[in-house]
Amino acid sequence: MATTCGSDPVTLKGYFETGFPLPKQLSDEFTKQFPNVKWEVREDQFAVITQNAPRVLADDPPDLMRLPQVSELVKDSLLKPLDGYAQAYGWDKWPASQLEQMRVNPDGRRGDGPLQAQGLNFSMTGVFYNKKLAAQVGMTQPPATLADLDAVLQKAKEAGLTPIDQFNGGATGGLAFPLQNLMASYGDPAAINDWIFQKPGATIDTPSNLRAAQHLEKWIKAGYFASDINSQDYATMMSRFIGGKALFMFNGDWESGNLDKQMAGNAGFFLMPSQAAGGKQAAMSAPLTYGISAKATHADCAAFFLNWVATDQKARDIAVTVGGSHPMGPSDAYMPAVKEGTVTAATLTAGATIGKDNGAMDFIANATGAIYAKSWTPQLQKLAAGQQTPAALLKSVQKDYESQVKG
Repeated sequence: MATTCGSDPVTLKGYFETGFPLPKQLSDEFTKQFPNVKWEVREDQFAVITQNAPRVLADDPPDLMRLPQVSELVKDSLLKPLDGYAQAYGWDKWPASQLEQMRVNPDGRRGDGPLQAQGLNFSMTGVFYNKKLAAQVGMTQPPATLADLDAVLQKAKEAGLTPIDQFNGGATGGLAFPLQNLMASYGDPAAINDWIFQKPGATIDTPSNLRAAQHLEKWIKAGYFASDINSQDYATMMSRFIGGKALFMFNGDWESGNLDKQMAGNAGFFLMPSQAAGGKQAAMSAPLTYGISAKATHADCAAFFLNWVATDQKARDIAVTVGGSHPMGPSDAYMPAVKEGTVTAATLTAGATIGKDNGAMDFIANATGAIYAKSWTPQLQKLAAGQQTPAALLKSVQKDYESQVKG
C-alpha cells in the first residue's frame, strides 16, 4: 500500500550534501505542496558524509540521507529496504537500469537483490568547456577522439590558458573524474562496473586501466592541470571555471542549471571521446542516491517524498532546471521543455547517447565505503605531485579494495 505524510505536523530530518541546490529546492517545493511537512536539514561535504554515514545512521538516524557507497551500510543493517515501497508505488516498473546500482544483496554485492536506496535524479559526468576560450584555440566542435582532445589541450597550454581546472584537494580526489573517463576510453565500462559492484575476482589493475592512468599522468606532466591542483577544492574549481580561468572541467550534469545561469550561452558539454571516431562512449552515470535509515522516525513520509520527486510535474521541472539531469521515473513520464543551445540540453542529449551505448558506469569512488577517502584520494594526490606511478597507484588501490571487501 502506498504511503502518505498524513495531515498532522511532521518534521523530516535530512542529511544532505553541501553545495548542491537540488535537494533544498525539492524539499522547499514539497513543503509548499504539503504544508504540514517541515524539514530539519544537516549538510556536509560528500567526503565527510562518507566517513560519518555508519555512525549517523546508527546514533542519530535521519529520515532521508544522501548516501555514499551502500554495501557496508546494508551489511550492517543500517538502511531500510525499499522493495515494499517499490511495489506500492510502481518503481519496479521503471527501467531496471535506473535502480540496479541501488540493489544490494545481503553479502553487500551490488547490482541485484533488495532495493536499498532511491535517486533524486539520474546524473551523468563528462567535460564542460568555455566556448569563448575554445574558439580562441580553434575548437569549433567537441573533440571526436581522445587524440583530438589531446591536441586541444596542447593548443590551450601553448596559448597560455589553463587547459583543465580540476579539484583534487583535501579529502576528495577529483582526478578520479578524468581517470575514470580515460578508463572508459581505453577499456570496457562493464568491467569497471563489475569492480565497483564487487563481483568476485574483479580487479581495477588491468592493462587498459594502466594505459588510462598513464594517459592521466601524461596530462599532469604536460602541465594541463592548474599548478595548485592538490590544494584546490570543488568550490574553487567551480569559481574558476565560471570566472573563465580554464578551458575544461571534468564534472557532472548537476552543475548544468547553475552554468546556464552563471555562464549563459558560454558553457558547453561533451562526453569523453572514444579512441576511434564514432566509437561507443561511456560516462559515470548514477542516481543521486538517497536512503531511509532503518531507524527513521518518518520512513513512510520519506518514501512518499521520494516517489513525489520522480512523479510530480513540478518536482521533475526542478530536477531538470536545477539539477540539470534526467529525473528518475517511468520512461514515458513528463519531461519539461529545455531551451536549445543550453548546457542542460547538451547534458540531456548526452544522457540519451549513454543509454544507447549502454555506457553507464557507477563512480569508482563508490566501490567500497572507504575506497575514496583512504585509497583513490591519497593515491591521486601523490600522482599529481609526481610521488606515485600509474602502475603502483592501481596496485595500491586494488590491495586496499581486496582488504576492504574481505573486511
